[in-house]
Amino acid sequence: MSQRVATRQPNKHALDVAHPPPRPGTWRAVLLPVAVVLLIGTVFVSVYLAAFHAPRPHDLRVGTTEIGTQQEHLREGLARAIPGGFALETYPDEAAARHAVQDRSVYAAYLGKGHLLYGSANGAAVTATVTTAFGSAAHAEHHELSVQDVAPAAAGDTRGLSVFYAAFGLVLAGYLFGMTTYQLAPRLQYRWRMASLALFGAVGGVLVTTIAGSTGFGALPGPFLPVALVVALMGAAVGATTMVLLRLFGSAGVSLASILLLILGNSSSGGIMPAAYLPGWLRPLSEILPVGVGVRAVQGLSRFQDDGLARALVILPVWILGAALVLYLKDVFRRATPTVAGEAAKAEPQPAAA
Repeated sequence: MSQRVATRQPNKHALDVAHPPPRPGTWRAVLLPVAVVLLIGTVFVSVYLAAFHAPRPHDLRVGTTEIGTQQEHLREGLARAIPGGFALETYPDEAAARHAVQDRSVYAAYLGKGHLLYGSANGAAVTATVTTAFGSAAHAEHHELSVQDVAPAAAGDTRGLSVFYAAFGLVLAGYLFGMTTYQLAPRLQYRWRMASLALFGAVGGVLVTTIAGSTGFGALPGPFLPVALVVALMGAAVGATTMVLLRLFGSAGVSLASILLLILGNSSSGGIMPAAYLPGWLRPLSEILPVGVGVRAVQGLSRFQDDGLARALVILPVWILGAALVLYLKDVFRRATPTVAGEAAKAEPQPAAA
């Protein structure tokens, strides 16, 4: 009799518990996103808490028409209220002091005998600061504080925060544009990429101004075309800067752009409260980064007699043109140079064979 030898076939549906060891790049793929995102989150929390957890002014510009002993008493009263909080300037008369508040040369002006000029368009934080400090000084002079709002907030921006949110949205859009233009079209020709940047800036300027301006929520009541121009330049500057950081540093450039523009830029923009309330290390950024420069100009166009406009029309184009130059050198010049060199080498006569 023949015996049948039964062979057991392996169960094809059994779970394979012997997983292969992780590849060399697996741990990098697992840990790097966690580290990068936590780093950005830590920077965000640290910067915003440092800026706004207990804001107090540092050399906030204020004015007075008082002179002599009365001014010295006023200066001492302000120093007692907030040590180091104010920088006091002298004006010859009420008209000069009023104009200084209206063009934001100063944030408030004390006329003596308890009378204070201020601008609610500077926001609730500034209003509370100056009325409290000057109120204490007026009481020391045996006067009740009386206030006059000579630069009122817009009807659609009673808390003075709309420009911050509008700027934040625009900066976020510029950041996303700078990333996606290379992700969606990495080989797009330089001139078309610059055309796309210009189109983004122009359309973004019109849209934001339409939504937030007099025809929309009424939060930015300045003249339409100048406000749209500043907003367009600000958006284009952010987009161009993001593109440059991406091209120079690769994927790390995305993180650098988020820290520089979204975190440092928005926190120092002056949209929540003036730069005088920021820590000393953060304050200078409001004068050079596109967000702070643009926000100040938009606020000036809306309520403060064009304060910051001239500065924005110089600094924002510098950011855009500087970025465009770097991108040209990176995407056009460096690609063209090897081609020209190669064609020149081919044109040289070759030595005759021996």
